[in-house]
Amino acid sequence: MNLKIIFEDKHVIIVEKPPKVPSQSDKTEDIDMITMLKNYLKEKCPSARDPYIGLVHRLDRPVGGLMVFAKTREANRELSDQIRVKLFRKEYYAVVCGKPEKDNGELKDYLKKLRTINMSKVVSEGTKGAKEAILEYEVLESIKTEKFGILSLVSIKLKTGRHHQIRVQFANAELPLWGDNKYNKAFVKMKEWTQIALWSKYISFKHPKDKSICSFELKPNKEIPFSLFNLEKSS
Repeated sequence: MNLKIIFEDKHVIIVEKPPKVPSQSDKTEDIDMITMLKNYLKEKCPSARDPYIGLVHRLDRPVGGLMVFAKTREANRELSDQIRVKLFRKEYYAVVCGKPEKDNGELKDYLKKLRTINMSKVVSEGTKGAKEAILEYEVLESIKTEKFGILSLVSIKLKTGRHHQIRVQFANAELPLWGDNKYNKAFVKMKEWTQIALWSKYISFKHPKDKSICSFELKPNKEIPFSLFNLEKSS
């Protein structure tokens, strides 16, 4: 599997994560992004026996798009601090089943991770183990399809980073993501496999060394259902 490098310097490396590839090693032992990046750096510099790659943020395994990794421990600490104080911006494209009542809005819930089944659910405030989840969305386009009914392309800005946050919050709002076989009941029942319509399209952060603003944007692959929309006009 070939790596798609978007940007690289001595401190950070930004790549396109393919869908279905884990961000880090898991029990499946399938190839993951950290291993791929370490192998890439070993080939680039054979004298580096164990190059450092720091996981700054995660993407769910089915999700593709932009990811940033740190190449030094100092860069990892700096970028992790930016995430903690909400200076690190992350935006996504998603295709949801249905159309939100408002073209712009905010979803605010409390989520609890169900570790035994690797899912999360919306719970009431004050529930033990619950964490606040906030995102903003904008409807970019809605279309009517014969097989799936109304589909909407939405742009999402994450205010928090919770487990399966986008998937859970939109499912709770009765706007489940297309292709999601965990939270979209229509796709849970389908026998054939479908790729979830969620894509990391934009990241922005302060460079850990020179403090300049680094911004990167990447359109999703031209596959259904993203191919049904005019992504060139989307921002």
